[in-house]
Amino acid sequence: MTEEIDRKPQMTPLTRREAMLQLLRVGGVAAGAAGLGAWLSEHSFRPVASTGEKARRDHRIAADTQWPHLAVVQDGEPAALVARALEDLGGMRRFIGRQDVVVIKPNIAWDRTPEQAANTNPEAVAEVVRQCLQAGAKRVIVTDVSCNEPRRCFHRSGIQDAALAAGAEVILPDPSRFREVDMGGVVLKTWPVFTPFLEADKIINMPIAKHHVLTGATLGMKNWYGILGGERNRLHQQIHQSLVDLANFMLPTVTLLDCYRILLRNGPTGGNLEDVATKKTMVAGTDPVAIDAYVAKAYWNLDPEHMPYLLMAQARGLGSVEYDKLGLKVSQLG
Repeated sequence: MTEEIDRKPQMTPLTRREAMLQLLRVGGVAAGAAGLGAWLSEHSFRPVASTGEKARRDHRIAADTQWPHLAVVQDGEPAALVARALEDLGGMRRFIGRQDVVVIKPNIAWDRTPEQAANTNPEAVAEVVRQCLQAGAKRVIVTDVSCNEPRRCFHRSGIQDAALAAGAEVILPDPSRFREVDMGGVVLKTWPVFTPFLEADKIINMPIAKHHVLTGATLGMKNWYGILGGERNRLHQQIHQSLVDLANFMLPTVTLLDCYRILLRNGPTGGNLEDVATKKTMVAGTDPVAIDAYVAKAYWNLDPEHMPYLLMAQARGLGSVEYDKLGLKVSQLG
């Protein structure tokens, strides 16, 4: 309701208090008009300048030459593979400190069972949760922005129950918890990012190795699609550049690439058990480019020349495709 203005001439001078009240009333109307104008501006159809937060997330730890960049552990069950891979890299206390808020990012994109190898192995996730808590983490959060309906994905993948049992908080994607961020990329400009990934002290990337029709394989760097809201399928038009933009924005503390079961064909969703191969392997490390290059070659015989994003990421200084020239440790549990 618009406030009426008395147009009659004042018969007596205003007191100081009356003058202040009149100024406040006028100021309130002006502020309301300004607020309405701002709302209309934000909700209009004309282009408006982006006001997104610009904040690259770099969670890497200092390099240490006594530990390898890459650890490959074979012939074991998921929890044992995780434990040995972390041990070979220097132990979880090398990565996680006391009072850290840790976010673990598995692939929980699909409404699939563990046997279908479309999501990260739940037993591996649970072991990473336990290791973080033993290292002194204040909170351990497990989350992802699913492609299928999140509640079904988190439940049917087995990850929700396994993570909760190990002591983690499990956060389902909530539309109210995304924040517009200027990601500073070539393709990825301002984009909604799920806030747990923006507020963590440390982030552990836990993808699963799968076939992908556009890139040949979906591995560690592709897993970062699961931090985003919005119409992610639009990014497939320039998928290699978008992967590099994401990898440059979100730099993990450590990556554990689940190769216990891998999806050899018809990825990334899978569904047919005939497309799944059991490899009982974990590939972990601090160089995300080397990890992707190693797994792409090991299971799909893909060289970096067939996966342009790897060479683009190397050129951007995010890691090396020459994993055989880095510190590489291979262990057998069986």
